[in-house]
Amino acid sequence: MRFAILLATGAGAAWALGAQPRGWWPLLPLGVAALTVALHGRGLRARLWLGGVAGAVLYGTTLGWLTGFAAAGYVAIAALEAVMLAVAVGLVPTAHSGRWAGGWWALPAGLVLLDAAQTRFPFNGFPLPALVHAQLDGPFVFVAPLGGSLLVTAVAATAGVGLAALVLTIGRARLIAVGVAVALAGVPVAVGAAVATADAGSLDVAVVQGGGPRGLRAVFTDPQDTTDRQFAVAEQITGSPDLVLFPETVISVDGSIAGSAGDARAAELARRLDAPVVVGVVENQGPGFRNAAVLWGPDGTILGRYEKEHRVPFGEYIPGRELLSRVTDLTALVPRDAIAGEGTAVLVSPAGPLGVVISYEVLFADRVREAVTAGGRIVLVPTNAASYVTEDVPAIEVAGARLRALEYGRTVLQSAPTGYSVVVAPDGRVLAQSGLGSPALLREAVPLRTGLTPYARTGDGPMLLLAALALLLPVLVRRRAAR
Repeated sequence: MRFAILLATGAGAAWALGAQPRGWWPLLPLGVAALTVALHGRGLRARLWLGGVAGAVLYGTTLGWLTGFAAAGYVAIAALEAVMLAVAVGLVPTAHSGRWAGGWWALPAGLVLLDAAQTRFPFNGFPLPALVHAQLDGPFVFVAPLGGSLLVTAVAATAGVGLAALVLTIGRARLIAVGVAVALAGVPVAVGAAVATADAGSLDVAVVQGGGPRGLRAVFTDPQDTTDRQFAVAEQITGSPDLVLFPETVISVDGSIAGSAGDARAAELARRLDAPVVVGVVENQGPGFRNAAVLWGPDGTILGRYEKEHRVPFGEYIPGRELLSRVTDLTALVPRDAIAGEGTAVLVSPAGPLGVVISYEVLFADRVREAVTAGGRIVLVPTNAASYVTEDVPAIEVAGARLRALEYGRTVLQSAPTGYSVVVAPDGRVLAQSGLGSPALLREAVPLRTGLTPYARTGDGPMLLLAALALLLPVLVRRRAAR
């Protein structure tokens, strides 16, 4: 058991080293191989324990950035995520009658369910970090157009258990296990790499990053300073681009943006450039606020808006605010709760239909799927990660943007006040990226795309079904054999 604990610890450490901002993709399959060997022949209690050990190492190290907000929150989230990983590992069938029950597919299926659970629980999802974010520079990510992030996790993990089969099997069984693992990891990569959406022209885009100090909560900053820095960079735009994208929360107003000084400033810029301009706006309304991406047309009129639907827990709203306010004064750091938006994630502009998600939403494939299936030919991601001291969260957002680009075959533009701002091609390549903290203006000619990838048509349903079947099949086979 001691050796198994060492292997589980090594698996968690490998996954932590593979997480963003490092993104060392081989460490996911290597960690899976180590954990698979550790689990071999273990009962349920041992599997839960080993999964918990791996989770404690993984989340205890990668969630350290949470300590800058609340140490108690860091402990709670890290512990909860570790328990979720333990449960996922506990689902893996154990050895039975000396056989490797569950075969090569059991642990990948458990990790697929873990990834899916993290996008839904707690607080409607907290996928930071997700195992799949390590894979952006590896070969397995090319399956994303077929089955999204869940299939990427599955094939990377399948490669890992193929490595484990070299240790756990001998003779013909080894050849079969490794051969099947290679086929089921390799074939989807080849097929996914061939998937492409249809060309629909190009856009000359300008992505604005104003720069400024990082690691400060919004309540300790002057929103006008943020506005001034972003527009100072926008003044450097020359010619007439097809589209200008500003970050999230650039303009803050009491009441509606319409008719405000911020409205006049954005309208003036749009008229000067003769271009559509999308700006992140905060509208304070009583005890709450609206977080919106607002589109100004070339004539300076407001043409549309999208309000953020998937809010950041403890960043844009406080779950159980009334109860928590009795035990801590940290709720004062988020004095207002965001009002969840409604409507479709598309802005209809002179440049064509623009898919749009705001900040945290880029980590949730269903939000981008809504934008693309509604006709978005490009995806805009105004975001704001200025309150984070480390580069972990900005790097995770870039990974999310790259993954969404691959899943849906769309260019993704991400604009952040202090970085990272990024331009991502439909194949997931980074065409341009800013630094952290400094002003930047990204100007690129980017492709527009139409058509839907297989994943855009199906969503996560097929992968969830396959994962459930992969975990249930060994149990059903054993029961039938016993009868």
